[in-house]
Amino acid sequence: MRILIVEDEKRLAGTLQELLHRQGYTADVCYDGISGLDNARSDIYDLLVLDAMLPGMDGYQVCREIRHDSDVPIIMLSA
Repeated sequence: MRILIVEDEKRLAGTLQELLHRQGYTADVCYDGISGLDNARSDIYDLLVLDAMLPGMDGYQVCREIRHDSDVPIIMLSA
């Protein structure tokens, strides 16, 4: 399973990525909404972990855009 983590807090993103790797998943990281949306549109991910508050484009906007093209599962993170 390939997972995309879109999280602007690099420490949290790295921790999530490491934990997922330990469980046998492939996890890629983006740090802003625009690059997250671009990567999500590649259709290579089985799951997105998406922060609500992101620079460039917030997670809710990213989610709406992805839903136009895909039904990939999305887990939203929020403070």
